[in-house]
Amino acid sequence: MGPILLADSRNPELRTALGELNPALELLEASADVEAMRRCAIWLGEPDRLVPLLRAGLRPQWLQSTWAGYRPLLAADLPRGYRLSRAVGVFGQPIAEYLLAHILEHEQQLRSRRESQHQRQWDARIPGSLFGRRLLIVGAGEIGREVARLLAPFGLRLSGVAQRPRPLEHFERVTGLDALCREAAAADYVVNILPDTPETADLYGAGFFAALRPSALFLNVGRGTAVVDAALLAALREGRLAGAVLDVFREEPLPAEHPFWAAPGVTLTGHIAGPLVPAALARLFVDNLARFRADDALRGEVDFAGTY
Repeated sequence: MGPILLADSRNPELRTALGELNPALELLEASADVEAMRRCAIWLGEPDRLVPLLRAGLRPQWLQSTWAGYRPLLAADLPRGYRLSRAVGVFGQPIAEYLLAHILEHEQQLRSRRESQHQRQWDARIPGSLFGRRLLIVGAGEIGREVARLLAPFGLRLSGVAQRPRPLEHFERVTGLDALCREAAAADYVVNILPDTPETADLYGAGFFAALRPSALFLNVGRGTAVVDAALLAALREGRLAGAVLDVFREEPLPAEHPFWAAPGVTLTGHIAGPLVPAALARLFVDNLARFRADDALRGEVDFAGTY
């Protein structure tokens, strides 16, 4: 079937992980000459790195995205006559770890305790606990369900919002988007894991933030387009919520002049909540490679009707 085209910012780690699972794989860097790349029927990489190759006239038979999404591949001028699969089963744990770190920091009041230490003040305030806290996961899909599974042992009461309400393991209930504000009003933590779609754009506006408890923490690891920035900033200034942890933004990198940098109660990170774990991605790819060669359904296979 020829070599596999590799185009990811973590090519060396991916190459090592793939070689450990299948030493026979022939991997070709995307920086190779065009004629060599034409021999590659299978592409593995980040969609934004592969878009220029598609525009240059190269065509895969199958493209495995190393992202959970694939939106750059939906540009109107790009071809769509190939099989496409997104990365599934690889981001749930790192996102759960990110969320747990920030939720525990909030419960344990670590930021103010570090300030107490800096000022040489004995800080004996009683910390909070996750036990019995209500956490709402908005986006109870593949990643959201894995996050729930990993957080459930801490005694959190988990509820979810999904496109289709249904019973799911680890969740007390899963409702539709029409119940978002009602569910958020009862939550101590609201986590957005939704993709970027027309339905999720500007989902978190003034009405949503007005529904929150003043003690609630909002965490966004989904997409920045879901949040109305001005509404969140106003809610923070007016004390309608305790704070926000933001990993994704409408514009990335976040401009230095953006008011989020100085907003009260905000923690910012640079789109790092769901980093690629090369070993996990390699396992997915090798599994999907066998499926592709057998002409079976791929894990994470998508059509081009979505906008994730």
